[in-house]
Amino acid sequence: MTTTRLRTLRLGTRGSALARTQSGLVADALTAHGFAVDLVEITTQGDTDRRALAQIGGTGVFAAALRQALALGEVELAVHSLKDLPAVQPPDLVIAAVPPREDPADVLVGSSLAALRPGARVGTGSPRRAAQLAAIRSDLHLVEVRGNVDTRLAAVESGRLDAVVLARAGLARLGRLDAVAEVLDLLPAPGQGALAVECRPELASSLAVLDDPASRVAVTAERAVLVGLAAGCSTPIGARAERVGTGWRLRAVVGADLRVERTTSDLDLAGAERLGHDVAHDLLARGAGAYLKEHDPMGQH
Repeated sequence: MTTTRLRTLRLGTRGSALARTQSGLVADALTAHGFAVDLVEITTQGDTDRRALAQIGGTGVFAAALRQALALGEVELAVHSLKDLPAVQPPDLVIAAVPPREDPADVLVGSSLAALRPGARVGTGSPRRAAQLAAIRSDLHLVEVRGNVDTRLAAVESGRLDAVVLARAGLARLGRLDAVAEVLDLLPAPGQGALAVECRPELASSLAVLDDPASRVAVTAERAVLVGLAAGCSTPIGARAERVGTGWRLRAVVGADLRVERTTSDLDLAGAERLGHDVAHDLLARGAGAYLKEHDPMGQH
């Protein structure tokens, strides 16, 4: 038994029910591999500031406090929803593991899409979801919504919203799939449905026991699209890499209309990065650069 496994690992987590559930899954997996783990709750700016994410720094605001705790040695590892991590990794931290990924689909709660009346109020805090939904049903009234899963479900139950868009993965982990009215045909956020176990480099080899190679390859390709586009946190970009037969397919969209699809044979991590960059190049060749300049002039942050 290594010295790493003789001490208790402090695992940094956000305080929401979903974040603690996800961190608990990682803690349980580590316990099964002989580690002792304590959860350490850390409050992030994204948890306390109710403004739109684009106004306060994008999805990265959920990761910043956890990463600071890692840098200060307050925790040894942190668990993130991978879609909340900026695409460019800081040099002093590594993603040691991507555990097996949940289905990355978006779902509608409260009503199916076809059953919604014209002008129905549909809640989403995601520019990506809003862009793709508007292309399908331009008659819907899309409402900015923030908050945890229970808060969003309550908005439907109270009648304030007719429906709300959520990630299927979060509902699955919370045991709330009974709330799903429809699985939507949208391209998800890069990394949606996946978790990232982040730490300082010296601990990475010990935590690698949790890594799922197929999940890692998929999210590497998707996040490489973001890097290749130099896309910022508020840009409506969707990407999904998945196995198709004996190979892989990567689909990506900017906004609702700029779409690219590429297929390839079996991938390693280096190949996944190349595939993502190739898809980004194709998107730029089709005019994505002008769209990005208009909708996210600050670029990656």
